[in-house]
Amino acid sequence: MRTPALLAWSGGKDAAWTLHELRQRGALEVVGLLSTITREDGRSSMQGVRREVLRAQARAAGLPLLEVALPAACGNDAYEAAMTEALVAASARWPDLRTVAFGDLFLADIRAWREQRMARIGWRIETPLFGRDTAALARAMIAGGLRASLCCIDTQQLDARFAGHAFDEGLLDALPAGVDPCGERGEFHTCVHDGPMFDAPLALVRGGTNVVDERFARTDFALAGG
Repeated sequence: MRTPALLAWSGGKDAAWTLHELRQRGALEVVGLLSTITREDGRSSMQGVRREVLRAQARAAGLPLLEVALPAACGNDAYEAAMTEALVAASARWPDLRTVAFGDLFLADIRAWREQRMARIGWRIETPLFGRDTAALARAMIAGGLRASLCCIDTQQLDARFAGHAFDEGLLDALPAGVDPCGERGEFHTCVHDGPMFDAPLALVRGGTNVVDERFARTDFALAGG
């Protein structure tokens, strides 16, 4: 019997590829996607992916989306309280559920923080992509059929001209030295619209790009016809 797990879902490539790899390995059964959504704008925290896009991604993955509402100015205490409430509710739905998977790649301090917080409430984490070479991983994602676009750029680490760019070989070749190919240090975030983890591609329409907090260039992606 496979171990049930939730997958932290941002709408981006790392979470999507984690889902794909977990399904390939088969030891864990992802039973739901867990997304933190900012109350004020109805978008995923940090990445800014619209709620309706997250829901469409979940449908394409054949999984329920568990939404955790957070205020825009959310400290660690509020985050932990909201996550604990969501996990308690999820464990009532799936009694054997005590695992959350994350798409962490190499930031050991963040991974350790997650592990400690989850252990407090009797949960464990899985990070199947952790420690992988991110240059090779990025190209493996693209070769494997993942399709995404850059939806958020930290302009203190990467020029805003990359906002909205497809996550493809051309992008990887154009990234400046020092920028992680997967954006693991927060240089960029992505919005996935196709890949082996989806039953069918999402039809997304690219909108405008706005600068948030005088730092983050966010490119809007909406469902076509939405």
